[in-house]
Amino acid sequence: MTGGQMVAEFLAKAGIPYFAGIPGHGCLGLIDAFVDRDDIRIIQVRSEQAAVHLADGYYRASGKPLACFTSIGPGAMNTVIGVATCYVDSTPCMLFIGDVHTYMFGKGVLQEVERGHDAANVRVFDPIVKRWWQVTDVRQLPKTLAHAYNVMMSGRRGPVVIALPMDVQAESADVEIPDPEAHTAPERLAADESDVDRAAAILASARRPVILAGGGVNHAEAWEELKKLAEKLDAAVLTTLQGKGCFPEDHPLSGLLGGSKGTSCGNALARSADVILAVGVRFADETTSSYRRGVTFNIPPTKLIHIDIDPNEIGKNYPVEVGLVGDAKVVLAQLLEALEGYEIEPKPEYRAEIARLRREWFEFLADFQDPSREPVTISAVLKELRAFLDRDAIVVSAAGNPQAQILQEFLFYEPRTNITSGGFSTMGFTLPAAIGAKLACPDRQVVGVAGDGDFLMTIHELATAVQYDVPVVILVLNNISWQSINDLQVAVYGEERRIACDFTKEDGSLISPDFKAIAEGFGCYSERISKAAEVQPALRRAFESGRPAVIEVIVNKQFPYSGGIATGWWDVPVPTYLKERRREYEKARDEEVLW
Repeated sequence: MTGGQMVAEFLAKAGIPYFAGIPGHGCLGLIDAFVDRDDIRIIQVRSEQAAVHLADGYYRASGKPLACFTSIGPGAMNTVIGVATCYVDSTPCMLFIGDVHTYMFGKGVLQEVERGHDAANVRVFDPIVKRWWQVTDVRQLPKTLAHAYNVMMSGRRGPVVIALPMDVQAESADVEIPDPEAHTAPERLAADESDVDRAAAILASARRPVILAGGGVNHAEAWEELKKLAEKLDAAVLTTLQGKGCFPEDHPLSGLLGGSKGTSCGNALARSADVILAVGVRFADETTSSYRRGVTFNIPPTKLIHIDIDPNEIGKNYPVEVGLVGDAKVVLAQLLEALEGYEIEPKPEYRAEIARLRREWFEFLADFQDPSREPVTISAVLKELRAFLDRDAIVVSAAGNPQAQILQEFLFYEPRTNITSGGFSTMGFTLPAAIGAKLACPDRQVVGVAGDGDFLMTIHELATAVQYDVPVVILVLNNISWQSINDLQVAVYGEERRIACDFTKEDGSLISPDFKAIAEGFGCYSERISKAAEVQPALRRAFESGRPAVIEVIVNKQFPYSGGIATGWWDVPVPTYLKERRREYEKARDEEVLW
C-alpha cells in the first residue's frame, strides 16, 4: 500500500466523504490513490483557502470533519487564512500538504522554503494548528494518521496538518490502517464532583442568573441540557457569536446576544446578573465590550462559574468562583443532577423583565427595518429573509456589517444553523462555507449573506458550486464599500475622517462589478433588487431554480442605517491629534478591567 493509498483508506475508515483541494505536482501520488475509489469524492475548489472554508462549513453544519489537500509551497500556504479560522473557532480539519522529496530536503527545489530550515514550508502552520507532522518514512504514516485524527477530535478540537513528501506518497509498505475510533481519546470528560456541587449551590441561590452559551455548547451538542438547566433555574440565556443558535431565540428565556455588537437586552441582563454560568466561552473582547466594567459584565461582583473543555480558558480573562473543566454536555448534566436536591423558586418578575427587554429591543429595531427606505437597509433585508426561511434553514456569514447585524437582529431557532467566521473574523468565508454546509445538509435551505467586499474575495467558488450542482443561495448586500470600517470610522473618529473604504474612481464616482452578469457567467441563477418587498419573491425564485443562485441587493449606505448600532463598547484607539475624541476614548478605556 502506498502512502497515498494509506491516506485514502484511513479517510474512508473515518467516514470522511469529501476530499477538497487543488491538484499540483506535489500531491500527485496522494490524489492518484483516489482514482479507483468511489467512497470519497474529490471536490475541486478554485483556491486552497476555499477548500478549508468548505470543510469548516461542513463541520459546523454537521458536526463531522472533512479533509483537504494541496500541493507544495504556495498551494499549502494559501490555506493559512482558512486554517487559522478553524483554529480560533475550534473547528477540526485534516489538511494534507505536498512536500519536497525527502532526499532533496534543503536543495531549494521548486516551491521549497529552505533558507532557515530544510523543507520548512509546514512550519508556517506552527501557531495556527493543534499540531503538524512531516512524515519522512512511509512506515510512519499509519501511526501519524491515527495520532493526527485523535489530536484533531479530542479535547478542544482544531485543525491538524500532515506534510507528505512526494516520495512518501508514492512509496509502499506492508502495513495495517488503524481504525480512527480505536485511537481516539474519550470525548465526554466529566468535571470534579465537589466543584459541581459548589457550582450548583451558587446557582440554586441566584436571583438573577444568566447562562452565557458559547461555541463549546455546539461542539459538545449540549443543547438539550442547556435548555433544561435554563428552565430549571429560570435563567436568562445569552449567547456569544459562535454560540448563537444553540438556544432557540424565540424562547421566553432568551436574552439574545451581549457584547460590543450585542443587543441592549443582552447587555442589560449580563451586567445586572448576580451569577453567570459561562459554557464554552473565551470571553474575548467583542463578547465583553473590551472588558469595560458595567457595559456588558460586572465581574466581580457578579459571580462567575465557567465550564470549558480547555483549562487554559478558565480564569484567563475574569476571576471565577468555580471553574469546571470538562465536556459541556456532561458537565451541564452533572449540574442538573446536583440541583435535584434544591427547591428553586420560579422567578416570574425576572421572566417579565426579560420579556420587556426583548420587546424594547425589537421596538428599537423597527426604525432600521422600515421597508419604505430606499435603498433598502440590511435590517429590512434580514427581516424579510427570516420571514421566508424555514425554521431549520442554515445562514452563513462572515466579517462585516451583514455578520454584525445577523448577530443582533436575526433570530435562530435550531442548533448548527448559524455558521459564521468568529474569532479570526475572516472575510471570504461566506460562499465556500455555504457550499460546505449545503454538502453536509442537502435537504435544508442554505443561504450565505455576504457584503460585496466579502463576496469578491472568493467569488470564484461560484464555479465550484456550479460544477458540483450545489444549490446554495447567496445574498450579496452591496454597499460598494468596506462599509463596516466606513461606519467604524464615522462612529469613532467622526464623519470627516472617512478614508479608503468606498470603492470610487478618481472622480469620486462609485464603482461596482455587475454581480448579476458575473453570476450568470458562471452558470448561476441571478437577480438584482433594491426594495424590501422584492426580497422574498427573489428568494423564492432562487430556490425554485434548483441552481446556485446570487441575489444582489443594493443596500443603504447612509450612516447609521448602513449597519447596526453598537450597544456595547469596543476598544478602538483614537489618535491623540483628535483631541476631544481622544479624551472621550481615554475616559472609556480607564473603565476597562484587565485581569
